[in-house]
Amino acid sequence: MTHATARPAIDTHCPYCALQCGMRLAPGGGVGVEVRERPEFPVNRGALCGKGRTAPEVLSSAVRLTEPLVRDEASGALLPASWETALDRVAAGLAGVRALHGADAVGVFGGGGLTNEKAYALGKFTRLVLGSSQIDYNGRFCMSSAAAAGTRAFGVDRGLPFPLADVPRTGCVLLVGSNPAETMPPALRYFTELRENGGTLIVVDPRRTRTAEQADLHLAPRPGTDLALALGMLHLVVAEGRVDEAFVAERTSGWPAARAAAMAHWPEWVERITGVSVPQLRAAVEMFCAPEAAMVLTARGPEQQAKGTDTVGAWINLCLATGRAGRPFSGYGCLTGQGNGQGGREHGQKADQLPGYRLLADPAARAHVAGVWGVAPESLPGPGRSAYELLDALGRDTPDGVRALLLLASNPVVSAPRAAHVEERMRALDLLVVCDVVLSESARLADVVLPVTQWAEETGTLTNLEGRVLLRRRAVDPPPGCRSDLEVLHALAARLGWEKGFPSDPAEVFEELRRASAGGRADYSGITYARIEAEDGVFWPCPEGDGGPPHPGTPRMFLDRFATEDGRARFAPVSHRPSAEEPDEEYPVLLTTGRVLAQYQSGAQTRRVAELNAAAPGPFVQLHPRLAGRLGAVEGDALAVVSRRGRAVAPARISPDIRPDTVFMPFHWPGEGRANSLTNPALDPTSRMPEFKVCAVRVELVGGD
Repeated sequence: MTHATARPAIDTHCPYCALQCGMRLAPGGGVGVEVRERPEFPVNRGALCGKGRTAPEVLSSAVRLTEPLVRDEASGALLPASWETALDRVAAGLAGVRALHGADAVGVFGGGGLTNEKAYALGKFTRLVLGSSQIDYNGRFCMSSAAAAGTRAFGVDRGLPFPLADVPRTGCVLLVGSNPAETMPPALRYFTELRENGGTLIVVDPRRTRTAEQADLHLAPRPGTDLALALGMLHLVVAEGRVDEAFVAERTSGWPAARAAAMAHWPEWVERITGVSVPQLRAAVEMFCAPEAAMVLTARGPEQQAKGTDTVGAWINLCLATGRAGRPFSGYGCLTGQGNGQGGREHGQKADQLPGYRLLADPAARAHVAGVWGVAPESLPGPGRSAYELLDALGRDTPDGVRALLLLASNPVVSAPRAAHVEERMRALDLLVVCDVVLSESARLADVVLPVTQWAEETGTLTNLEGRVLLRRRAVDPPPGCRSDLEVLHALAARLGWEKGFPSDPAEVFEELRRASAGGRADYSGITYARIEAEDGVFWPCPEGDGGPPHPGTPRMFLDRFATEDGRARFAPVSHRPSAEEPDEEYPVLLTTGRVLAQYQSGAQTRRVAELNAAAPGPFVQLHPRLAGRLGAVEGDALAVVSRRGRAVAPARISPDIRPDTVFMPFHWPGEGRANSLTNPALDPTSRMPEFKVCAVRVELVGGD
């Protein structure tokens, strides 16, 4: 086993979730570097989960790629090749597809784990070098519904408009569709401290998770009915005279229409739809409205639905009607999932956006960014397809099909909805190029695989779930055969006729990013590497200013005004509607999906860590004893979960902690237990988020009669 070459101890950040926990990497350990606590970093205060503690294991050359691989045309095998050979093959392939089929026949799919510098360079590369509009990223599957709803209501999207440190200081947190005890364990202390301070916690989840066990009140709605639940609570707020009329009049717009929509959702009707009783609804409203301050925090549960934008909008309406927004220790926030899910969509790798969270369709935004890039605004392509629509277009022998794909930091063969179909589309490509740390399931399909550096081997910024821009610093030397994604883009740009404009130095890229973001909704122009190091992160927006004292950054947004043109938050007049796919006689059970403590996302990295695999060795089907009894299943029996899109098989895990009409599967594994072979790609009309969190299935005992 080859070990990483460590430098002196370096303060940096975890490679996994959006907490971006601070850690210290020091020489030692089985791979040459070990994780130590960094208690002075304010987000996690030294606490780390098992994934963070074991993160150096993936630095080992025993589990990661260390040389380029090129598909041999004769044997069909992926064989080692030199970097020059691999890059020449990629450049020739991209140029050939573009010449034959047009620029939009070349697509790019990025990842929410890429640094801000990489996301920025990737968007610029796609739009300038390739001339293509076809770029999106797996962060579309993360919090795009929350982003759309937040932008609609507040004029800007930042996951949390306040720091996590404010959570213990509020009076009540309504946590919807989130299980931080397993998805981001160091964050759980904030909710524990909330209760220690006399506050209350309400958890909305169809399962009694480890987080729900900590709650003062657990509401377990039927999957896909969060929208009705929020509207039922707002109905009671109005009926019980709990609306903050002064706040609504002074700081919002659109209340009459939103109020009328909510009043159509009678509590008794909401009970029938959701399964949450009227007394529970009343208790939740009382708990939320009793203190002076309260928060609603959402995660993937309400967001990963074909009505996710409206669902989040309904929870925002609840905050606005009760005056729980734009005030200290109150507001709506989204718990971002991926490490750079926030920054990753702010700087250009999303289909409709340019750096600084500017809209690609906005002429002023195009003019500003084109000026930074030194090109004519009209040369920039328009908005492209969203993530699933891009994946669905792969390999299509049609005028608008995507024939070549450059894939970075993502594993859609496991993580995309209707995953077997996505795999089929990827196999139909003329050219698939994958840049990754490990040979993921998606990389195994590639024509060229480029081994890239990872978190501890490179420097760059990320933006955590609070909007805090952080600096992840190089702590070890990568294997000689690995190059950074920035070096890959630099080399490909040069081969495709762009000798300048794509530096491989992240500090140089960040300086350009600062200029490109200046004046945008996500303004980073006043942020520098030096400031990030000195201040343990800087909250955006942080404009550069005009020569006076530096802008302090913005830990808390909306206290004076919202980011809309008139400064008022906007209500959304939303109504409940069924999920895209409801149970029927053939598929009578609901499936919902999610994560488990020891694994992360598609598992491409965590499944290579022995300690994590021992803790979570494979997929399972969680089901209620009542459903298990109907099936004749006992603990550990193989169950087939079948949807209209596919079939997955995994052992039964029988528990009263889930609704009898629902089964749960984690989505970290490929093979016959691949949960996303079942999920529904029905898209939210605004956010283009697929409906991961609810679909109709039947459950069968494998080998049974």
